[in-house]
Amino acid sequence: MAVQTQTSPATTSTSPDVDRPAPVMEQAEALRRELRGYAYRMLGSPHDAEDAVQNAMVRAWRGAEKFDGRSSVRTWMYRILTNVCLDEISSRKRRALPVDLESQSSPPVVASLGQPHPAETFVAPVLDEMVSDPADVVAARDSVRLAFVAALQHLPASQRAVLVLRDVLAWRAAEVAQLLEISVAAANSQLQRARETMKAVQDGSRAARPGGDRAVEEAVVARFVDAFERYDMAALATMLAEDAVMSMPPFRLFLAGREDVLAWLVGPGHECEGSRTLAVEVNGGPGFAQYRRDPGGGWSPWGVHALVVRDAVVVEETVFLGADIFAALGLPDHLD
Repeated sequence: MAVQTQTSPATTSTSPDVDRPAPVMEQAEALRRELRGYAYRMLGSPHDAEDAVQNAMVRAWRGAEKFDGRSSVRTWMYRILTNVCLDEISSRKRRALPVDLESQSSPPVVASLGQPHPAETFVAPVLDEMVSDPADVVAARDSVRLAFVAALQHLPASQRAVLVLRDVLAWRAAEVAQLLEISVAAANSQLQRARETMKAVQDGSRAARPGGDRAVEEAVVARFVDAFERYDMAALATMLAEDAVMSMPPFRLFLAGREDVLAWLVGPGHECEGSRTLAVEVNGGPGFAQYRRDPGGGWSPWGVHALVVRDAVVVEETVFLGADIFAALGLPDHLD
């Protein structure tokens, strides 16, 4: 159900207009990063989130003259953006992770990865800096973990909004009810149902739950990256959990177990030897962008690795393949 927003008719011009109340839009623009974070949790894609925020900004600009100040600019922008996200969710299927789509793991040695699935099939990665203010990044980490964002996609659109607003952004029940134009009792009921669904989905998912100390995570990932660049399988084996899993969106490859992961790396994945990496903070944890050797010189984008560390070992590695992922995250398109 869409929420009514204060927007002007669609015939309003979108060209610059000195009569628009600039202070309102300046305040709205200052919220862009947190709005993008909200939209990413709702939609599961940084590209879709950016489009949704831009759409909301256009709607806000068109309706800025009618903004009467009865709510804050922040609440007003969240109302507009929520409408945009609800419309988007209603028009497409939910996103997921490969580990949650496959009933059994893939063989470690296959002729090829097969045909890629449409980009909208899977939850896409996001850099922490794109969706969290530096002061809030620690608190926001768990709410952008891939397993959490994938679980959110199981919720009906309105429940998704309620849960993100209440449990992630810490809005009060009355504020959420006002934004969605429902009763406080209805907002609380939707929150309860959303929490129950999230727990059931996460309990039944193969996607790893993050845990442990951040400094330990970073140290493990640093050793993992060093071993990966040297393509040292013996060293990698010591840093992979026995039941570690690996997947590679947009393909449905899903490897389960340390031995299968290592077999893949020395088999079909042997062309990764000699890669170079860039450290990134991705989906609430340390990871890296991988560049494979380019026959024309240097290294070309290959995959963004999001790692989950628990008990000082890597328990899950999701490798998002494709130059379009690098472009969406603003990463270099070539290393010399």
